[in-house]
Amino acid sequence: MANGTVKWFNATKGFGFITSEDGQDLFAHFSAIQYDGFKSLDEGQKVEFDVEEGQRGPQAVNITKA
Repeated sequence: MANGTVKWFNATKGFGFITSEDGQDLFAHFSAIQYDGFKSLDEGQKVEFDVEEGQRGPQAVNITKA
């Protein structure tokens, strides 16, 4: 698992970006968030995730709170 920080997340649109520890920006979709309740992320929140190659480049999957 990789670690990173939420760069921004738009709860209305259901997506945003996470900046990994190595500085890479990764797409994050609400469906990849792995905790109960409203699936949203807060700017500056620390998260753990796996990286997969998506249609438009690398994206975060299996996102959990760090």
